[in-house]
Amino acid sequence: MSVATPEITQSAMVDSTVGDELLQLVSFHIGQEEYGVDITKVQEINRMAEITKVPQAPTHVEGVINLRGKVIPIIDLRKRLGVESKEYDKNTRIVVVEIETEVMGMIVDSVSEVLRISKSTIEPPPEIANGTNSDYIQGVAKMEDRLLIFLDLSKVINIETIKNLA
Repeated sequence: MSVATPEITQSAMVDSTVGDELLQLVSFHIGQEEYGVDITKVQEINRMAEITKVPQAPTHVEGVINLRGKVIPIIDLRKRLGVESKEYDKNTRIVVVEIETEVMGMIVDSVSEVLRISKSTIEPPPEIANGTNSDYIQGVAKMEDRLLIFLDLSKVINIETIKNLA
């Protein structure tokens, strides 16, 4: 079952009152942390589906699904980011994204909302986060009551690995 996502043709708009560029992000949770990705990369959001395992795939690649006649690879974002695994539940979603013309799905714990945030609220990741996983972080957005980790999908997903699966 698909959850409709708004059709957005631009990833950034200009706020005429402030003159600051706005980004539209799809936000989701992995564990207790909230993450966001550029909405222009998101094609749709689906409930969990039956995943077919692929032999000798990297550990973060769960397998492939048939999405309206097209076979797409599915990665578990928890495993990719080095977060402890958990059972899928009624809130678990597959966020279908397109990166460099490749379509794939990412398993997330839950999808929150579509956000419009000012580009000026995004800061580079702190230096203390200079581990392997920090390569995936494009920045951290400071919001009124929370922080959101803005992911760089082109670094989270190894396109060559995905091309070999589909």
